[in-house]
Amino acid sequence: MVMLAEKINTTTYYTYADYEKWPEYPRFELIKGEAFEMSAPTLAHQEITVALTLQIGNYLRGKKCKLVAAPFDVRINYDTADNTVVQPDLVVVCDLSKIENGKHCLGAPDMAIEILSETSHRHDKLKKFNIYLEAGVREYWVVDPDARGVQVHILEDGRYFTKAYDSTATIPVHVLEGCNVNLAEVFEPEESP
Repeated sequence: MVMLAEKINTTTYYTYADYEKWPEYPRFELIKGEAFEMSAPTLAHQEITVALTLQIGNYLRGKKCKLVAAPFDVRINYDTADNTVVQPDLVVVCDLSKIENGKHCLGAPDMAIEILSETSHRHDKLKKFNIYLEAGVREYWVVDPDARGVQVHILEDGRYFTKAYDSTATIPVHVLEGCNVNLAEVFEPEESP
């Protein structure tokens, strides 16, 4: 696998046609044709993913929207340059015609959730923020395990309006009326040694 990473040049321009030929690991995302290698998630990252999946997934039972966890490709601009493929930690897709062959989402999901890691802060807070804004993702969450909080970005009139929540808050999911996420269950108190 190391050889693959060496072959994928981060200064070369790529499209989805190139991306789909690459093996599953190591994982990459494409942002406007540029390849970004993704690091493996930590245990804390995975525990947060599971906690969010349980709450949002339970709410969605019997409803038309789907919650999908990474790795799951979101081809943001498939209908134009097809050079941006991201793998949010979690996505909510309500227009199920966007899920092509159960393989990837074509265009903007309704909601994207990114859980920060040591290597993804700038990528998720800046690059992906702008990608999701341009694509029209209606709700974008940035979960910070270290700060034990969430920034929620809600799309209105072509701009994101942001609100920060700490680990004691309950967050309403704007794209899923009646769905609320209890952050105390997401950021369980750390165990004492």
